Amino acid sequence: MDINFTRMKKNSYIVVLILFIWFVISFVTNIIGPMLPMIIKSFNLNLTLASFLPFSFFLAYGIMSIPAGIIIEKYGSKISLLIAFTFTLCGSSLFVLFPTYTIVLVSLFTIGLGMAMLQVIILPLMRESGGEKNYAFNQVLAQIVFGTASFLSPFFLSFLIQELANKSINHNFVIAFLSRITPESLPWSSLYFIFTVVFVMMILVIGSTRFPPVRLKEEEKVGTVQNYKELLKQKIVILYFFGIIAYVGTEQGLANWMSVYLNMYHGVDPATTGASVVAYFWGLMSIGCLLGLVIVKLIDSKIMLRLFSIIAIINLAVALCSPTKIAIVAFAFCGFSISIMFSVIFAIALNSVNKHHGAFSGILCTGIFGGALIPLIIGWLGDHIGLNYSICFLFLTLGYILSISFWAKPLIGNQTISIKQLFKVN
Repeated sequence: MDINFTRMKKNSYIVVLILFIWFVISFVTNIIGPMLPMIIKSFNLNLTLASFLPFSFFLAYGIMSIPAGIIIEKYGSKISLLIAFTFTLCGSSLFVLFPTYTIVLVSLFTIGLGMAMLQVIILPLMRESGGEKNYAFNQVLAQIVFGTASFLSPFFLSFLIQELANKSINHNFVIAFLSRITPESLPWSSLYFIFTVVFVMMILVIGSTRFPPVRLKEEEKVGTVQNYKELLKQKIVILYFFGIIAYVGTEQGLANWMSVYLNMYHGVDPATTGASVVAYFWGLMSIGCLLGLVIVKLIDSKIMLRLFSIIAIINLAVALCSPTKIAIVAFAFCGFSISIMFSVIFAIALNSVNKHHGAFSGILCTGIFGGALIPLIIGWLGDHIGLNYSICFLFLTLGYILSISFWAKPLIGNQTISIKQLFKVN
């Protein structure tokens, strides 16, 4: 009894630690969007140069997704976590020491390598630590934590910048210290020092923690080179790969450029209202994900993807063609309308092949590179035709996602029930 209680207590601690890692991943990953207009101003960048910032971060995701699976299979969860946080620590420390545009690019790429590794590592670790029976619940909990961090990060950035700008607050030790080490022209860069401290703490905590051995399921294993060759010969695999590129590109295209767009065309302050719009974008996305868990029980996932794609296209059109107040609300609600797309596309894709699911997952995760590619295209086009027109490129990515709902033919469909059955009490 005592042994079981001790094991349960230990596993609960590891689950909490994993949830905190999810919080860190979300906070660090999704702070780029609200920070982008400030970086543009600080370094006097055009849109193309600015777009290389999210490009460098998500390029790392595309590169590291498959190698991360190999690393966890070979070295286990603890060593893999330490390697991942060492990447993030090196990236943030580099910018603290040398705050320049070029170093920001290198820093974001290095942090992105670590973040990509973390996402691959903690999914099977969560299953082992929390148990198979609790895995679905813990996944939803992780989703809530992830969304909460994305929602809070822009508000924290806004608070930090306003506090640093107010010289009268130097009685606060933390803010006073940050104001002394942060270049006055780069107040947003104070976040990198905070990240550095957090990453050091995470390395110390992980180094002193014993993790359970992780036994990867077949769909979590990276597979052999032959598996990848076999899959990449299939047209359907390439089509779903482009589906993930389209989704992540849409998500990051919106998250990274909406604040810049609102600042350029509506005069919205990126440090206050602009940051809030991005925060609500992520917050509404989390709400949509949770609602999607219910909707997917009621209707076919293809129909669900079709409905949300149409709503997303309408939302984006309203955001680009409306006065300030309506545009702000529409941009925020774009988060809700794209919320279910990643999970639905991923599930339909895996259900469309009958083997090598681990290798296929790796190929799909490499499609996260879309978060690098699409914002770069928007930025480059923005310098030539204006951001108000270049952001319309997202209609193409949303159109592709919409097309999936018509041509997808999964071998196994999602099981649905009636509303009566959903709310039936035994």
